[in-house]
Amino acid sequence: MIAFRHIFILAFLAVTTVGSAALPQRHYASETDFLPVDSMLVERLLAEAKALPSGENKVLFFARKFLGRPYVAHTLEINDDERLVVNTRQLDCTTLVETVTALVLCDGRGQSSFHDYAAMLQSLRYRQGVMSGYASRLHYFSDWIADKQAMGFVDDVQGPVPPFAAVKTLRIDYMSTHSGSYKALRLHPELLADISRQEKKLSGCSFRYIPKSQVLDNSVMRNVVKDGDIIAIVSGKRGLDIAHLGFVVWRADGLHLLNASMIHRKVVEEPMTLYRYLQKHTSHLGIRIVRISAKR
Repeated sequence: MIAFRHIFILAFLAVTTVGSAALPQRHYASETDFLPVDSMLVERLLAEAKALPSGENKVLFFARKFLGRPYVAHTLEINDDERLVVNTRQLDCTTLVETVTALVLCDGRGQSSFHDYAAMLQSLRYRQGVMSGYASRLHYFSDWIADKQAMGFVDDVQGPVPPFAAVKTLRIDYMSTHSGSYKALRLHPELLADISRQEKKLSGCSFRYIPKSQVLDNSVMRNVVKDGDIIAIVSGKRGLDIAHLGFVVWRADGLHLLNASMIHRKVVEEPMTLYRYLQKHTSHLGIRIVRISAKR
């Protein structure tokens, strides 16, 4: 069967609201790669979400719709030039978080079309929502958090202390020191200067996080960390900030991670608690918590 790539122009779209104020109208002129199954799924899920009872956790509703989807890395690197890629069929940890966050934000704003969703996904994936080449994509999740908080899409949860008892100061250079691992940087080495500037700007920034020894099942954690929050696992590897992403799921035995798992090769709710998961990975230091601002 031949898979057809649909490419269309998103022009002069406006995201409806951020906080209580409207965003300025943006010029979107991005070719978008997707299949019909992607657009149909997005619109079906947004329609289903409208019928949910009040109080339903929309983050977990949308995230669980992708359980079982195959884990596939590098799905954003299919083109030689930068385009908005919408792929709901194959996910990695970052694209799962982006996909679900875009659905939640569209639902919270009463938006129901694939056109709306693609515009929201672009707003999330690129600096200030403007796609202007590979370097405009937010490659480091700490950069993503700061940019999306500034746009009013998420809240970076930094307290209380405890459990946010640890501080990490960033020293970022992984992409520039491993440029051969990135298709775009191999094809366009001139982009390396922009990436290096972004890394230097991030370096020296600091944030609070929950050390993995404190990722416990207790009243403090349950009061602070909520179902559907984004979990960003803090990396201890040189040059990196975040190692992995997923969503909070509380169960009777504690906190679990819903994620696109390279180990399981699909989207799963991890059977082991997040505490045990973190202990199995020596380079994982703890977790950041990011909350989607669905109603803004």
